[in-house]
Amino acid sequence: MSIIKKPIVTEKMTTQAEVYNRYAFVVDKRANKIEIKKAVSDMYDVDVENVRTMICIGKKRVRGTKSGMIQGRTSTYKKAIVTLVEGDSIDFYSNI
Repeated sequence: MSIIKKPIVTEKMTTQAEVYNRYAFVVDKRANKIEIKKAVSDMYDVDVENVRTMICIGKKRVRGTKSGMIQGRTSTYKKAIVTLVEGDSIDFYSNI
């Protein structure tokens, strides 16, 4: 079971990484804070100070097409915001 699915790289999270040393990840819905902390520490070789999690509920979407209205729903996911110890940082662009 891979706990960390992908990092969230948005303008808001980039600003928080620079100012508050916080990084966000999409994680497995069944993972708890202790497992997330260990996974981030092992994957990026950093010390984690704090982990906050939230369930982001999927939204209803309606799209108009030639054949009529199509209703759908985006998927629900769990998001974790990880605060690192002072002096540590994660570089998502090192592999590019």
